[in-house]
Amino acid sequence: MLAESVGTGLLVTIVVGSGIMAQRLSPDDVGLQLLQNSLTTALGLAVLILALGPVSGAHFNPVVSLVDWWVSRGTPHGLPVRDVAPYLAAQVVGGIAGTVLAGAMFDTASALSTTDRASAGALLGEVVATAGLILVIFALARSGRGAVTAAAVGGYIGAAYWFTSSTSFANPAVTIARMFTDTFAGIAPASVGPFLLAQLLGAILGLGLVLVLYPTPARSTAAAVAPQPAAQL
Repeated sequence: MLAESVGTGLLVTIVVGSGIMAQRLSPDDVGLQLLQNSLTTALGLAVLILALGPVSGAHFNPVVSLVDWWVSRGTPHGLPVRDVAPYLAAQVVGGIAGTVLAGAMFDTASALSTTDRASAGALLGEVVATAGLILVIFALARSGRGAVTAAAVGGYIGAAYWFTSSTSFANPAVTIARMFTDTFAGIAPASVGPFLLAQLLGAILGLGLVLVLYPTPARSTAAAVAPQPAAQL
């Protein structure tokens, strides 16, 4: 639980903190701000997965935890149902703490965001971003290529910042946390609910693709995101 909370918190700190820094360094160039924000997030996420994956599987994302539980239910591998709620709680609490930490570092007071993002196009972007994320993670898990998941997930999220209209939140915990910063990375409270629904739909679609393309059960997300030592497998 600590690894999931710290990992999600640091991920949000990376997203929000780099967004604030980008605004200050490039105040008149939104494209450059997005480049700075996306590159930092991609690199930071990959590092966090490598560092904390052996402890918790480095989900840092409620939809990843839910899908991991679903695909591994009835087996001795993956996330047990008793751990689903604690994982989700740890991720949300950690994410909110990450927003507060980023604001404190940059002397930016925490405040509810005023950035409305819930357009039809942005919601479709969240469906696509989340479905793609689930497909990447679990396709690598089921094909025995878990060792490259950190780089692949970081690369995918960095790319999805640019090819999705929503800039790829793809994470309910991060979405909730970003509600508490009225900066470049923020999302208005009214947009959070629609984003969460879009992410859930995207996760379901991504899971469907995984089950069709890789129907044979294999290693769990915990092993896929960052292979655990042999003694823990």
